[in-house]
Amino acid sequence: MPNLYYYDALKRGQKEFRACTARGEYPYLPALCEVAGEDQLCHTANLGTVPIPLEFVVGTKSLGRTQSFSRSFMPLMSPDTEFAGKWQRLCQAHLEEGLWEPIKVWEYRNRFYVEEGHKRVSVLKFFDATSISAQVTRILPRRDGSRGMELYYEFADFYQCSRINFLEFSKPGSYAELQKLLGKLPDQAWSEDERRDFTAAYYCFHQAYDAQGGGRLTSTVGDALLAFLKIYDYDALRGKTAQDIQSAVAKVWEDITLQQEEEPIDVKLSPQEAEKKSSSLLSWFLPKGEQKILRIAFVHDKDPEHSNWTYGHELGRRHLEKVFGGGLETSAQYNAMETDPLQILQKVIDEGSGVIFTTSPLLLPASLRAAVDHPEVIILNCSLNTSHRYIRTYYARMYEVKFIAGAIAGALAGNDPVGYICDYPIYGQVAGINAFALGVQLTNPLARVHLEWSSVDDDKTAVQRLTDKGIRLISAQDPARRSASSHSFGLSLIESDHQVNLAMPVWNWGVYYEAILRRIQDRSFQIEYQESHKALNYYWGLSAGVVDLNCSFRLPDSTRKLADLLRDGIRSGSCHPFRGPIYDQEGRQQVPEGDVLDVEGIITMDWLVENVVGALPAYEELSDTGKATVGIVGVDATKEKRS
Repeated sequence: MPNLYYYDALKRGQKEFRACTARGEYPYLPALCEVAGEDQLCHTANLGTVPIPLEFVVGTKSLGRTQSFSRSFMPLMSPDTEFAGKWQRLCQAHLEEGLWEPIKVWEYRNRFYVEEGHKRVSVLKFFDATSISAQVTRILPRRDGSRGMELYYEFADFYQCSRINFLEFSKPGSYAELQKLLGKLPDQAWSEDERRDFTAAYYCFHQAYDAQGGGRLTSTVGDALLAFLKIYDYDALRGKTAQDIQSAVAKVWEDITLQQEEEPIDVKLSPQEAEKKSSSLLSWFLPKGEQKILRIAFVHDKDPEHSNWTYGHELGRRHLEKVFGGGLETSAQYNAMETDPLQILQKVIDEGSGVIFTTSPLLLPASLRAAVDHPEVIILNCSLNTSHRYIRTYYARMYEVKFIAGAIAGALAGNDPVGYICDYPIYGQVAGINAFALGVQLTNPLARVHLEWSSVDDDKTAVQRLTDKGIRLISAQDPARRSASSHSFGLSLIESDHQVNLAMPVWNWGVYYEAILRRIQDRSFQIEYQESHKALNYYWGLSAGVVDLNCSFRLPDSTRKLADLLRDGIRSGSCHPFRGPIYDQEGRQQVPEGDVLDVEGIITMDWLVENVVGALPAYEELSDTGKATVGIVGVDATKEKRS
């Protein structure tokens, strides 16, 4: 029998040899000295005897063993050689009692090169074993700043606490994200039981991934696992049957395939009309002739009595009821984070809601899970820069309005500094800070913008810190209404005993929600999904009417005219807040002269322009709500400070 196995293995090796030769590729095992270079071999670390994944055993340490095997370690030596006899004896030992003696390997960038034990590797690879025990010497490569090298050092840090060497990601930050999803601190060590449980769960997931066709993807199994865990928690893998796991993987397959996209998000900057209009809002949902009220649910993390943000979305809901009349029925659920938001979403789905808007980034995880479990329901989350196929996100380009408000502030400031209060360092908000500062710079090149964060202490304290510096002209959050106890306002002049509101940025959520429902009505909503293989993010602005700036009559006529000119220019596209040259606080040119920063650069912005005094807060400085929000949609510069 071992003789037959050797003939089979030899045929595989010869077939692979011919295929590599035909493609002009090197047909033998790669040698470590040709991959790493002799100068790298002096920086090493002994990892001891550990199990290593056989799929990562890719070569040999010495040139002398390269031509005995094909690239996948299948034998190439004739059946009548001493080599073949030893291979067959190892095959017999594996079948009878197993191969337990550790091999000896060198690890370079999480790939293993065999010094002793080539034939043991060959036999085990022939029988599709997953791992082998090995004495490992790690080669520590010099850091060169490249993406691949930084990913390797992220892996090396992860290995220090987990001792897991079979998991690979293609995107920076993924190892830290996995630690978080598993409920661990960045540097928290794994126990032996945790390592054993995760290994079993990973290989069960790997089998389901391969069965679904994962081998055809360019992303890694680790990328797929991370996408899975963002929707289903770790318990969805542990102790589940292979059929259960395969069913769950199939449900989230579109998000898994999305991981191979270098740019997984398709940002829609304006609502586009479809070619054909439908006469009824219900036609997208119902067969012709059926009459049924469409139910739309809004799920909020807070209530309108205590949150201006929620109140603004509530105004949008009422706008829908007014515009569409009896054609739809809306409902609202408040304070969803005080209970289980997934249960609340299930409740409104059970009540017949066909469209659900969740109005906070904190509700993103529950929204995603509900969307996977209920593909018949349309779920949208109010956030930015999220890469999921099963839900769409919507947000507004408030930075356009902040640029105009900054220009007004600069025109009024004279020789005085200006203040700016922001809540969370999340996607979209940093662009608002910088756009405001650039607007100030446009009309007052010497003015400085002092930045404070309400999520570090609170609104009142942030205002106090600015006024203690003698700063009176302050831009703060943009509410739908303002109560006597609120310290959220637009651009205002703050005196000791009163304040004068000068300009108020406005979120027109009713316009936004109406436009989205019109897109459902004319079928363009579904057409977009079918035509795009990416995550869809709606990021509309002044041109769509979803944001605006209300100016006070107290402003000078010339300043109001300036605001009108800037508004018209941004709407028409002739004026852009992020047109270069733009320099950051360190004097580095972020946008060259004449260039316009692209939308991805605006969304992911994690630097501040040169006339801003202040910095992004560290993760540890934030309030509990701030930490939770940043953990989901925070800019990378703040997320990184956690570790």
